[in-house]
Amino acid sequence: MTELRVWAPSATTVEAAVGEQFAPMERQEDGWWSAQADMKGDARYAFRLDGGEPLADPRGLRQPDGPAAPSQLYDHSEFGWTDGGWRGRPLRSAVIYELHVGTFTAAGTFDAAIERLDYLVALGVDFVELMPVASFPGHHGWGYDGVGLWAVHEPYGGPDGLKRFVTACHERGLAVLLDVVYNHFGLGNRLADFGPYVTEAHLTPWGPAVNLDQPGAAWVRQFIIGNALMWLRDYHLDGLRLDAVHALADDSPLHLLAELADRVRDLSARLGRELVLVAESDLNDARLVVPRADGGYGLTAQWSDDFHHAVHAAITGEEQGYYCDFGTMAALAKTLTSVFFHDGSWSRFRGRAHGRPVPAGIPACRFIGYLQNHDQVGNRATGDRLGAAVPLDLLKVGAGLVLTAPFVPMLFMGEEWGAGTPWQYFTDHPDRGLGRAVAEGRRAEFAGHGWNPDDVPDPQDRATFERSRLDWSEASAPGHRELLAWYRELISLRRGRPELTDPRLDHVQVAYDEAGRWIIVRRGQVRIAANLGTATQRLEAGAARGLVLAASRPGISLADGIVILPPRSFAAFR
Repeated sequence: MTELRVWAPSATTVEAAVGEQFAPMERQEDGWWSAQADMKGDARYAFRLDGGEPLADPRGLRQPDGPAAPSQLYDHSEFGWTDGGWRGRPLRSAVIYELHVGTFTAAGTFDAAIERLDYLVALGVDFVELMPVASFPGHHGWGYDGVGLWAVHEPYGGPDGLKRFVTACHERGLAVLLDVVYNHFGLGNRLADFGPYVTEAHLTPWGPAVNLDQPGAAWVRQFIIGNALMWLRDYHLDGLRLDAVHALADDSPLHLLAELADRVRDLSARLGRELVLVAESDLNDARLVVPRADGGYGLTAQWSDDFHHAVHAAITGEEQGYYCDFGTMAALAKTLTSVFFHDGSWSRFRGRAHGRPVPAGIPACRFIGYLQNHDQVGNRATGDRLGAAVPLDLLKVGAGLVLTAPFVPMLFMGEEWGAGTPWQYFTDHPDRGLGRAVAEGRRAEFAGHGWNPDDVPDPQDRATFERSRLDWSEASAPGHRELLAWYRELISLRRGRPELTDPRLDHVQVAYDEAGRWIIVRRGQVRIAANLGTATQRLEAGAARGLVLAASRPGISLADGIVILPPRSFAAFR
């Protein structure tokens, strides 16, 4: 016999549905219900509240037929782990590679992704960051609309598939981060039927907020924290990336993020391996990574959008949307030395002051820097990558700026060879009416920003998903091959020069010229020079003799304390 349990504090009666049989459940303390059930083989089960329709287990560990269908029992102890000696990797000196399982390979599965891990090792990355893999409606999607948060998306390979992937990564010395979404529940989620999981006391861009500080919130917080610990403990993951934490509305004395950081720190000590928490936030508030002892939340790191915006605008010249605040050498210089461009300064895009300064002493390795990621590509109207509009020489400059910056660098799959495939927003909602609404809403949103609605791909069209798959044959094609070699050279340089992983922001010195469109960054004995302009620059290198460590194109030279940079070029020298 198997005990089935569910939290449903508002229900009057709860029944366990096993196959075609319904058995009454007994009410326990704190709103929990339990029942003994005869579960044989791959039997499915569900819960019926007050005589309604059967609903999947909110904590179901396997959803073989999708998140809206009955759940199936899964025993974590049955998987044969072989990574007992794994102790994790430090994030501070790492390079991260973000990928989406469904479009990383043609097959779109964990097992297919394993076949590309040796490539990632050769590239030089240390962490693989998976976009969300919690069970979501349909076959393909980004994963940020998770419904079965405790289950692994079956088309990717289910729970055992994820465990095989993590094992294979650890065998190769790669750590694994997982993107998780706790700021809202996906469309079709029925958690509100079970209890006060959401509240209208706070609102998010996706509707009522997750209940973190209203009556019943203690069990909701336990649901989220328990889910996070499950991924780290039962799937041997090395860390989590927490999506859009600015939408976690929590006025309680101990913020959910601080509580989660404490619990993960305790789990790390018990497991004897390093665990990390990385947040995404648009608040420009370093409190996320300030240690708990100093009044912060104590997370390991957070994404740095301002650095991305500064590099992107500098190499593309784009001024639409939030890029209107960036695009200058001064903005780039400030992000390299202070992290946030908006640290209480006026934002034209927002029409108000934004952000706050990073406290002195917070190391740069608490921030993730990137040239591209799933958001900054996929949330463009047509999902166009930088290579669609930016020439190879400027792509090299952008890569050089990111991979020699004081932050932890992150690449987005295919970026390293200038993938020609777009990364578009795609969905597979079984409810076609919902799918149409999503498509129409996305077209209307971009029309408001000046795009032709007819140019915005239909998320529900399978062709949108297919277009977003990587074409691995490109990596060896002319131009792409050259860019890939450049990324490998820069990652090797970063690993070989301790100055480039020095996290002390006060040791970063920058000189620049707006008119000449050049910038020089001093990091210990290493100088990083970039010329984004159209004229050759002769710049003082600050040393009588030196050695060029990396050069993005021919014609770069260093002699008598002068570095010569042709147009659109990058160099690192000693």
